Amino acid sequence: MHIERVAAAEHEIGPEDGPEDGPAGLGGLYEIARVCARPGPAMSWRHFAASAASGSSGERTETWVARDGAEVVGGLILRLPAHDNTHLALLQVMTHPGRRREGIGGALLDHASARAHAEGRSVLVGEAPADGPGSAFADARGFSRATTETRLVLDLPTADWSGLELLRARAVRHATGYSLERWAGPTPADLLDDMARLNEGMNDEPLGDLAMEDQRWNAERVRARDEMLSRAGQRTYTVIARHLSGGDPAGYTQLVMDAEQPEGWVRQSSTAVLKAHRGRRLGLVLKLANLMWLRACEPSAERVITWNSVENPHMLAINEAIGFTVFDTWNGLQLAV
Repeated sequence: MHIERVAAAEHEIGPEDGPEDGPAGLGGLYEIARVCARPGPAMSWRHFAASAASGSSGERTETWVARDGAEVVGGLILRLPAHDNTHLALLQVMTHPGRRREGIGGALLDHASARAHAEGRSVLVGEAPADGPGSAFADARGFSRATTETRLVLDLPTADWSGLELLRARAVRHATGYSLERWAGPTPADLLDDMARLNEGMNDEPLGDLAMEDQRWNAERVRARDEMLSRAGQRTYTVIARHLSGGDPAGYTQLVMDAEQPEGWVRQSSTAVLKAHRGRRLGLVLKLANLMWLRACEPSAERVITWNSVENPHMLAINEAIGFTVFDTWNGLQLAV
């Protein structure tokens, strides 16, 4: 077995391209990712290829595959934050289920540790389902379980929409003095600075013992994230709240749907309300407004999936009030290198 780096794509992966059109080895790794995937929204080839080329907001990324002869039997994706958290390397390791317990995962982890150290990184961070082989492997290799998150799902066809309308009406009474703005797709140029401020509201999210520092956002980073989502074939729906008196942005929420391989799934991206505007049920107002807009725009949408830290009972209460139920549980993992 040998480990080799996947070359950068010679052209942007488009909707007409397939795994055979990507860099050598990447198609094989995508097939392993599909075999290893948990129930839930699957990544399309275009989304996977874009994610392997860069992080969610333009982070430098390395992709490596393990080969046994010509066969790809595993691989890793290593993302190296540049805007902040430059002590971290974000790691995803995959081994074909039929080739586990052959030392492939261990060799890939050793390789990732060496690459992270060479790049001046001191901590590897990853995640794995709590009941899956990834968490057991991480335990055996000395990772600590730094945080726990649940994935929750909302079934749209059976949701109590009249009840949600009433819930929204009650919440709006507490959120007077705010207006809502919405858009589909990339952030309009005149709102990039506002979205940078709103993204920094996620820094208050509880992260347990995860060695992660506050993220710093600016207009260029927001634009880079939007460009990555576009390359990945993702369609976004964003709603923000604005304070009427000062005009300042107060909170936002975003839903993401794969435009090419939706399979009925929608992913809830971040939801944040800035500290000065909390206690007015804006988070609930924003999420309900976006859900109802999505329902009108995407009749094929059937399920919305979201992540919730177990240490964030406020957001968990909002999600439960809307009708989300627990889907599965994941561990956030870290290892000093």
